Amino acid sequence: MSEKLFSNETAIVTGAASNIGRGLAIALAAEGADVLVTDVDNAKLDQVAAKITSAGNACRSVVADLSNADGWREIVTANGARAPDMFVHSACPPRREADVVLDVSEETFDAMLNTNVRSGFLLARSFADMMKAADNLGRILFITSLHAVTPRNLPHYSASKAGMTMLMKEMAVQLGPSGIRVNAIAPGAITGGGFKGADDSFQPKRKIPMGRFGTPDDINGPAMALLSNRFSQYVTGVTMPVDGGLQLFSWIDAPHA
Repeated sequence: MSEKLFSNETAIVTGAASNIGRGLAIALAAEGADVLVTDVDNAKLDQVAAKITSAGNACRSVVADLSNADGWREIVTANGARAPDMFVHSACPPRREADVVLDVSEETFDAMLNTNVRSGFLLARSFADMMKAADNLGRILFITSLHAVTPRNLPHYSASKAGMTMLMKEMAVQLGPSGIRVNAIAPGAITGGGFKGADDSFQPKRKIPMGRFGTPDDINGPAMALLSNRFSQYVTGVTMPVDGGLQLFSWIDAPHA
């Protein structure tokens, strides 16, 4: 039996109560990592922690609201003195399709930017400082979006994902000399998160070359590869799209034979 990817390592995952964050936390634990999971939903977070521990893997949890100015500090405190080997920032507030440019409230805008950009940066910086002090080959992964570079009709969401992308690049430049890698994954139309698709009303067979919506499980493999020093030790500062080819969509349909 081959050694697990993350045996004897620790990981922290935000937004771990559901969807992409939940899948990543479970996948990291399955690969041997001791996981600290965090979210605002206590009941769902308990379910994730129970699923991980019932499989014989180590897991701790902390409820923290990253839309608040000091919510990120609760996670740093819960982690303790040991430098994590991996930090994955997957938390994101819910998205309402009605929150377009002329309608999104100041509170909704602030919650999105605080969670995705401000708290994401302060957490990543805190853990990076610990990684550097411990001289370990730490990894940081931001879950961004294709909408970091293309509109989503939700200005607060798209702007926050663009901000996360630039934070990733800035941190990759500064932390690379210390052996700390910083990357991002940009999911496409992943069901169960901010995108809810159930049928052909989204025309997936036309817009997504692979002909289906993505699932949280589709994110796990690419994320494990980027976080692994076995497979990606020379990869930093990149965003990997995981979208079934959605970004390739052309508004001009190809002719049919």
